[in-house]
Amino acid sequence: MPQSIVITGASSGIGAATANKFIDAGWNVALLARRLDKLDAISATNKNAISIVCDVTDEASVTKAFAKANNEFGYVDVLFNNAGIFPPGSRFDEISLDAWKSSVDVNLTGMFISAREAFRLMKPKGGRIINNGSISAITPRAHSAAYTSTKHAVTGLTKCIALDGRDLNICCGQIDIGNANTELVANLIKHGGPMDTMDVQDAADAVFNMANLPLSTNVLSMTIMANKMPFVGRG
Repeated sequence: MPQSIVITGASSGIGAATANKFIDAGWNVALLARRLDKLDAISATNKNAISIVCDVTDEASVTKAFAKANNEFGYVDVLFNNAGIFPPGSRFDEISLDAWKSSVDVNLTGMFISAREAFRLMKPKGGRIINNGSISAITPRAHSAAYTSTKHAVTGLTKCIALDGRDLNICCGQIDIGNANTELVANLIKHGGPMDTMDVQDAADAVFNMANLPLSTNVLSMTIMANKMPFVGRG
């Protein structure tokens, strides 16, 4: 039986590229996001993929979506916990409480709810949870306190899931992606000027490599980034 993966935030960007990578490799893929038309554009011609409308901030929506994936495929082997938002950049004193709360709701609480549901389904025989952290989990951009705070928190969440899942054969790791050529990064370039990027397919390939490891092995943290982006070192 082919392995199965649930991908949140699968309608565009890294999520969509990763979904296509796993579909092409013969995996069963459950694509979760709020935009059904975007999901169907990926899954409609692939018999091993299903589209599921899901709001990761809504506990009932997540529970229903994971149950559907589990029933369809018989088991959830991997979760790529990818859904996230990047609110409009603002200097710290100008960040609205609404922007802060929406970041926490999607980037942290949504990731917690999705990982918890996957963890529950994986208890019988183990599995793997891959959280999309972002290099902002290590080093922030200017004017990104809300986003960066959630991504730092994801690192703590990842370690706790890995620790609690150890005896259950549930691996949890984090991939920190820098400047993949996505709609989100294109928008940052539009408002902030040129920046070096990498092909989004390279990020999808990295997730695929993590997912294919045996459950005796875990990548706790991986950083993949555009080689020439100003992340390492001092300017």
